[in-house]
Amino acid sequence: MPKAKYAIKEAKEKGTGRKFTQSIDLVVSVRHLDLKKAENKFSLEVMLPSGRGKKARVGVIGSNLALKVKGVADVILNEKEFGELERDPKKVRSFSQSIDFVVAEAPLMMRIGKSLGKVLGPRGKMPKPLPPHADATPVINKLKETVKVSLKDNPTISCTIGTEKMSDDELLKNLNAMLSALEKKFPLGKQNMKEVLVKATMGPPVKVDY
Repeated sequence: MPKAKYAIKEAKEKGTGRKFTQSIDLVVSVRHLDLKKAENKFSLEVMLPSGRGKKARVGVIGSNLALKVKGVADVILNEKEFGELERDPKKVRSFSQSIDFVVAEAPLMMRIGKSLGKVLGPRGKMPKPLPPHADATPVINKLKETVKVSLKDNPTISCTIGTEKMSDDELLKNLNAMLSALEKKFPLGKQNMKEVLVKATMGPPVKVDY
């Protein structure tokens, strides 16, 4: 059994006994990076090969896209509904809290930027543009198994790699995919990773020998 798999198994065991399904999180502390420099900060989206365990919520904006994504997207707004949303700050905040990703018709992007950008932008939820008559289903299905990762002012990265209900092997695949993506993103690769930990939501962290 790989050492990382032992860490996952231990993290799950130490996090048991809760009345809800806990996520299994990856925590990476970063070194040898000056985070005062903008070029060392980044946001990254990684599709987990074993899935998230709990799918991400995806919103869609646009009348044409809306016709093809019923039953696929979690929140769907045609242009009329979008117009009602952008005039109500409370609805904008509620919308931003209800979704993890947004897909929108490309011609609406400038309008979305003006009306929703101040709320969606800082949360990293600005829409991904698609042609109005595209089938957004494949994009949405991919996003549902995708995790966002960001490195800003704090030299620590934390993200989910699944849930405690997933098998150790599934979580290991996700762990390796995430670490591989980070290794490629860091200028010094593994050398930029000071420590790698896994933990259940309410459990203690367990060190991963990476």
